[in-house]
Amino acid sequence: MARKMDDYLGRLALVTGAAQGIGRAIAEELHGRGARLALLDCKADKLGEFAAELNRMRNHSATAHVVELSSADAIAGFVRGFAAAGETLHLLVNNAGMERDLPIGQLSSADFDLILAVNLRAPFLLVQGLVKSFSPAGGAIVNVSSIHATHAFPNAIPYAASKAGLNAMTRNLALELAPRNIRVNAVAPGYIDTAMWEEWLASAPDPDKLARDTAALHPLGRRGLPTDVTHAVAYLGSEECAWVTGTVLIVDGGLTIRAHP
Repeated sequence: MARKMDDYLGRLALVTGAAQGIGRAIAEELHGRGARLALLDCKADKLGEFAAELNRMRNHSATAHVVELSSADAIAGFVRGFAAAGETLHLLVNNAGMERDLPIGQLSSADFDLILAVNLRAPFLLVQGLVKSFSPAGGAIVNVSSIHATHAFPNAIPYAASKAGLNAMTRNLALELAPRNIRVNAVAPGYIDTAMWEEWLASAPDPDKLARDTAALHPLGRRGLPTDVTHAVAYLGSEECAWVTGTVLIVDGGLTIRAHP
């Protein structure tokens, strides 16, 4: 089925964590489908360069907003500015996230609070603050969760807790926002090849073995690509998905359906 370009043409999509990785890929996908973009990230240089690159492709199609999503005050300031600009929002993609791969004995309460602030509180505050900016006809919210929400992995306690909370919040927001015709869904990626993954891989004692082992975990025989996630996000935000809300779409190459000894 050919993708429907008119689902996004001229519409405004806001993507958090847009300076790199999956967030950047999502923004590129939506831009390619004709969306205008509001890009949020805390990495000012990367974000500005990316927005400029998109605007060279299509004039004034992307704006860059440097926001520290661990700060409730920074989010509130952004929301006030967005509302004052009078923009109509059609899609919000809560993609930004962080993790600390540490065993329980090495995690501080500050680590725990920071991860939940970025991964869970920030999406809540953005939805709460921006809901009035959505079109009267409705729109869509897509939260980027993780298979960590439902499956345990070593040294991932606060990250897993934040993503499990995000899944629960997705369902509850879907129920609460349905009367406004705002659909709320999530995608739950597995292992995705991004720059952050490559850095983690390079730090392993045997990167080649880790690469082979993680690929072998997937029945489809490979780790995911950012585009595997971006196509899922674009579908959930589109009119083709107009009767789907409150769901978590797993995008993991079959990793979580495998039985492990």
